[in-house]
Amino acid sequence: MSNHSRTQSLVFGIPWPELNDGLFYSDVVPHSDSELTLIDFYSRKYKNSAPLQGWLQRIQNGQISVDGRVIKDPNTILSGDSVLVYHRLPWKEPDVPHLLEVLYEDDDMVALNKPSGLQVLPGGLFQQRTVLTQLCWSVKKQNSTLNSQETHPVPVHRLGRGTSGILLCAKTKVAKTRLAAYFADGTSLVGATSNRKAERSGTRKISKIYRALVTGILVDDKVIIDQPIGIVRYPGVAKGLYVASPSGKPALSKVEVLERDEKQNCTLVQVEIESGRPHQIRIHLSFIGHPLLGDPLYIAGGQPRCFDPELVDESFAQDGGYQRPTNPVPGDCGYYLHAHRLVLSHPTTNEMIYITAPLSTILQTSDEANGSPGSISINSDFVGNGSMEICSYS
Repeated sequence: MSNHSRTQSLVFGIPWPELNDGLFYSDVVPHSDSELTLIDFYSRKYKNSAPLQGWLQRIQNGQISVDGRVIKDPNTILSGDSVLVYHRLPWKEPDVPHLLEVLYEDDDMVALNKPSGLQVLPGGLFQQRTVLTQLCWSVKKQNSTLNSQETHPVPVHRLGRGTSGILLCAKTKVAKTRLAAYFADGTSLVGATSNRKAERSGTRKISKIYRALVTGILVDDKVIIDQPIGIVRYPGVAKGLYVASPSGKPALSKVEVLERDEKQNCTLVQVEIESGRPHQIRIHLSFIGHPLLGDPLYIAGGQPRCFDPELVDESFAQDGGYQRPTNPVPGDCGYYLHAHRLVLSHPTTNEMIYITAPLSTILQTSDEANGSPGSISINSDFVGNGSMEICSYS
């Protein structure tokens, strides 16, 4: 990736190796945990990683060291300040795309077109096969003498694994701080009181427009969804599952119908989100009774398809960890959601930047498929002062 080009057509990516490198997790035993056994320490502190029998297997396999010595006795008594290291053995991660397209790049940031199926940051089964890894490999391949602190691109927001489209990454610390603030500010403004709502369009520095294909026929041409989003316990999701919840955090989505397909019983919509809650669009559209077409997880009401929050499968996989859940999880793909357009005030120049990620055929209107693409009109009143408002689709 070049440091100086404004826009360019570039696709990069290195094929994934068969196995990843494994992982090392370190802990220092606090004095409050001294006198605990090795198995008690791991089975209590990391019960979301593996059941008791799984941790026993890992210890007996020699995957845990204490102060530099491999310990295979699970009943070893720990001392305060001891250094524990757990080695998660290399494994084959699920097959995912490896190629990324550059949509925009300058000295401060790069916008990528993320394919569906590729995770943004490491987590769960995907520790190597992520966007972040390809960014790191690209920089190393380009020039091993580059100053990594200044040129290492870092995603400043997330897209769901099954979501495609624009992913914004910062190349400098200043850009990272300011871009992250753009996203955080947009979310915080959603919770503003009514006397501040009029200020929102003049203070937002970034606007995100998505395309989605939903089940059923939306009757209204425009819908505003402000259902809060919270967390519930869910098997296989350690930190809980995001769902529609009256006690959740504020969230706001503006939905506009682009095309209705009565024959296929689906609707093509454009969604602008003014907040950035996890899985917000999937949850909001399912909340109003129109889940994304092909979504394996969320159903009408903004809830998961089926789950028992008290059910935990204590069986364990070959590496000692929990078996993959049989119920759908947030990272499962199959739905149609695309981060199509991004408008932002440049983090260092305040210049207005307009970025578009091409649409797949299934997310195009009939006119677009026939070579007459629509456009997003920008209210010029907001361009001069470094903020913007997406006004309409035409």
